[in-house]
Amino acid sequence: MDKANPVTILLADDDSDDRMLARDALAESRLANDLRFAQDGEELMDYLYRRNKYATDDAPRPGLILLDLNMPKKDGREALREIKSDPNLRHIPIVVLTTSKAEEDIYRTYDLGVNSFITKPVTFEGLVSVMRALGRYWFEIVELPPSEGKAHGAV
Repeated sequence: MDKANPVTILLADDDSDDRMLARDALAESRLANDLRFAQDGEELMDYLYRRNKYATDDAPRPGLILLDLNMPKKDGREALREIKSDPNLRHIPIVVLTTSKAEEDIYRTYDLGVNSFITKPVTFEGLVSVMRALGRYWFEIVELPPSEGKAHGAV
């Protein structure tokens, strides 16, 4: 991970407590990532397409999306389908982070192109452990597509 230019993580979750716990767990896991939030699937898509309140340059392209499935307006499944069907967005890795343990959700999200499916831990320590593992895997081990250039729509 480039420490001078940390990867932006975009967390889409309608539960404000879960968003704050994720922020605290990320800090506790010592990841220096830029964490941004969306409260539902519509806001997530607005962020990615830089619409409405995100129509400024203050919406850096995320290097990773953490996606809750059960959100109002547009749920995580619908947002996942839309992201993975867009050639300019489909390369952004998406990790479902949800309370669901339903086999149907696991199969369906993988069919839609999710990169990983994680059931939210019930303890803060468990969440710190998950954030640390996510950071290590996505930002130290795997090669991610560049955040600008061809993957961002340039030719």
